[in-house]
Amino acid sequence: MPTDVIMPALGMAQETGTVLRWLKAEGDDVAKGEPLLEVETDKVTVEIEAPADGRLAALRAGEGSEVPVGEAVAVIVAGGEELPATSESIGAVMVSEPSPTLAAAPEAAPAAAATAAPRRRLASPKARRLAAERGVDLDSLVGGSGPHGALVAADIPDGGPAAAASGGEELPLSRIWSIMAERMTQSWTSAPHFYLLREVDAGRLGSWREVARGRLGREVSVTDLLVRATAAALGDHPRLNAAWVDGGIRLNAEVNVGIAVAVEDGLVVPVIHGADGIGLGAIAERREDVVARAREGALRLEDVERGTFTISNLGMFGVDAFNAVVNPPQAAILAVGRIVDRVVAVDGAPVVRPTTVLTLSCDHRVVDGARAAQFLDALATLIEEPAGLAD
Repeated sequence: MPTDVIMPALGMAQETGTVLRWLKAEGDDVAKGEPLLEVETDKVTVEIEAPADGRLAALRAGEGSEVPVGEAVAVIVAGGEELPATSESIGAVMVSEPSPTLAAAPEAAPAAAATAAPRRRLASPKARRLAAERGVDLDSLVGGSGPHGALVAADIPDGGPAAAASGGEELPLSRIWSIMAERMTQSWTSAPHFYLLREVDAGRLGSWREVARGRLGREVSVTDLLVRATAAALGDHPRLNAAWVDGGIRLNAEVNVGIAVAVEDGLVVPVIHGADGIGLGAIAERREDVVARAREGALRLEDVERGTFTISNLGMFGVDAFNAVVNPPQAAILAVGRIVDRVVAVDGAPVVRPTTVLTLSCDHRVVDGARAAQFLDALATLIEEPAGLAD
């Protein structure tokens, strides 16, 4: 029997994948486990392997096509085997963002040619929805960047004719940026956010960092220290390590801390897995590796999956404090500002101390203010006195 090559789910929130490049041509012989094509999601680019031995046939999606998870992009047939009659439509190209399969309209029978209804402009459902929202006439648009010239969301002008006439430059959006925008909009509009702020004394962070550098013989960043302290606090406060899934709260069994990294195409969040059970040296090594590969566009699927909590540190950009948007389906995200000398009261007297501002953004469906405050207090205590974590 023919074996379908399926667009896989490469992430929990993924609904589509984009075919970047076919590594084999239709008619080529392939072996099970051999790379067939490259697929891009909002997080990573991966190679999809052949699920069976045979001959690659009936490519359904061209390069650049966006395909729903679970749909077949090609078929592998055994030597001498022919495609069944039910596969006549396999040559149709799919355009989705996400959507049901959109195939080229079949040719009308000659007898019905005189009464056939006018053919609609080929466009994905999302493109049609955006056009309706923005007052754009699809027939007024020239060309389309989808398969067979189909219009996709990126082809729809923002704001319709008025925006197009304004003379402003429209920036092309990468897939990573587009998906990031969609997910953050989803989080902002569906998750009831609340925020807790805490200014903490960061003096011991500096001394801890220097000691760790000498003991480990390698560079250790403030982010590494924060990951270590945060993971320890999450272990004692599992509600902050939870997620909102299918209308309920799921407590995660692992403590996997994601680090928000800005790249040219948008924002990615590589993950330090099992951060509560590894030492500072392992955290620093892992962070250095994934951040470097994130900036090179070389992250693997395992680098970005199963995150349970996120840290976003903008201190290196001179930011004092900010509110971050929760990374769904996680319960919370920690925003970290710069470490700077400030005047604070110590034993009733003004002194100058290095401090940083922590802002905890929470999804109120998962955690309440009291639980979030207890976690933030535990984290602040570990940052101000991290001796027990210097492993």
